[in-house]
Amino acid sequence: MKLPGYLLDSRLFKNPLLRRYAAIVRRDLSTTYSRDIQKWLLIAPIIGIVTGLVITMLTTVVLGLIWGRLFPFYLNHRWLIIPGIAIGFVLTGLIMQYLTPDPNLHSTEEIITSYHEHQGDINTRLFWWKLLASITTVGSGGSAGLEGPSIYSGGAVGSWLWTKLRRFGLTPRDRRLMLISGAAAGMGAVFRAPLTGLVFALEMPYKDDLAHEALLPSLISSVVAYATLAVLTNAQPVFKFAGTVNFRAPELAWAALLGIAIGVIGMAYAITFRHVRNFAINAPTAHWHKLLAGGALTGIVGVGFLTLYPGILVPIGPNYEAVRLILTRQHATSELIVFAAGKIASSICSIGFGGVAAVFVPAFLTGGAIGSAYAQIIGKGAVFELYAAVGMASFIAAIYKTPMTAAVFVAEATGGYSFIIPTLIGAACAYGISGSASVSADQRLHEMVRLGGVTGVPVREVMRRDVITVAPDTSLKTFAADVAGHHRHPVFPVCAGGELIGTIAVWSLSKVPPERWEETPVEKVVSRTITRIEADQDLAEALRLLNREDGDRMLIVGRENGPLEGIVTTSDILRALREESG
Repeated sequence: MKLPGYLLDSRLFKNPLLRRYAAIVRRDLSTTYSRDIQKWLLIAPIIGIVTGLVITMLTTVVLGLIWGRLFPFYLNHRWLIIPGIAIGFVLTGLIMQYLTPDPNLHSTEEIITSYHEHQGDINTRLFWWKLLASITTVGSGGSAGLEGPSIYSGGAVGSWLWTKLRRFGLTPRDRRLMLISGAAAGMGAVFRAPLTGLVFALEMPYKDDLAHEALLPSLISSVVAYATLAVLTNAQPVFKFAGTVNFRAPELAWAALLGIAIGVIGMAYAITFRHVRNFAINAPTAHWHKLLAGGALTGIVGVGFLTLYPGILVPIGPNYEAVRLILTRQHATSELIVFAAGKIASSICSIGFGGVAAVFVPAFLTGGAIGSAYAQIIGKGAVFELYAAVGMASFIAAIYKTPMTAAVFVAEATGGYSFIIPTLIGAACAYGISGSASVSADQRLHEMVRLGGVTGVPVREVMRRDVITVAPDTSLKTFAADVAGHHRHPVFPVCAGGELIGTIAVWSLSKVPPERWEETPVEKVVSRTITRIEADQDLAEALRLLNREDGDRMLIVGRENGPLEGIVTTSDILRALREESG
């Protein structure tokens, strides 16, 4: 096909004005797409759709088929609550103990750990077993919500899709973004609150910072996951206020006081939860034994509350029905306080002892009950919904370190948008008062600022290839004299027959008395936790790993289960920066 003659007119293409503006357009387009963000317009919707389908299945099975039938049965046969929950927890323990390598790694914690430690890599072969364990935990009556398995499911979907789409030019760094995007999709879908999913996923990895780089893909995947679930079920808020309440300026001061009080309670809860969790993890007994105890104690709390206050408000199970009761109906102050205490105790017994879920909904409910009781104590019972909302947001902010998520979640999940300002005030106060206490052991402090000279430089350009290794049968005396004494490194790789088995830090010599160094081999103190980074990874990622809280002093360069290619330390990166600036 020939072009029209007027298009072949050389004067048109040689026009200096046209050529100048064509160059400007090319430059502007190049700048606009310099971050390569357009790929997320294709990838993030896929994450959202797949995650939305998984969450639809999960909510249908747990809330509809299992808990929807088991809850009325429990109310009519209250003494069967204890064996019912215990049996469900034993199943959870058996699944996690015998079908997963680490029964203590699951739910939100696994996503945070993978984001910080494993560059977004999740073992998706274990996905269905962990999802089944979450169903037995929550479905049997454990005091937990579906947000834990939903966040884990979304993160696993994102990590798995990276392995399928990597051939299309995705980088190792993209896997972390897809992990967080999937977590956002899971949270947004399970609560039908896409903005909550976005904000929570960005706040989740850190106590005082955001995962800024995941903003765009998380936004898209969260919205698409919500839309997918809404098409298959409905788009109404999960929890709904009876109406809205107009508030005056003095209410903001009362909201701040409530936030401060809940901040103290939340701090105590988070610290207690972590102590119980650590005790359960380190207890020298089978995992299912721990969960048997946790399930029985959870059931005892539920039976005890129903004995005191017969009805349908009970501090066990997913508790969606309890949220509606607290939001739409006034209860006696004593009942609300006992319910809050019961919810705190049952959630610690359920999740602290090893249940596969999270405590977001228990926190939401505890704060709501405290807020409603507070309203009645200070004579504001007529607007108890306002203080219930503030209490909910404040407790979430206190124990999860996610103040923005807390306020947005209350607004989206309940439809109470008129309370956004009071909930923000309460959440901010609770967040500040509770300090760094968190129910998550894997949240980090803020991401360090990435230096401009580091970004864009691959690790291979600064890594050390002449690596000094130590044999595992080397005595500590020989290691101290011949290796550590002659090479000023804090950590050394330990290799056996060319295979990397771990690292040894110089400070680990202090674990063994000097008189026993000659008879003690290196393998007795070797650390088998290895932090790897691939040679084509960005140096900024290496710097992030080296400077994280409790991070290693040295990174092993090489692919997972591959040969040792080199090492990189903070000193290597600083040396490269000095050379570049010089």
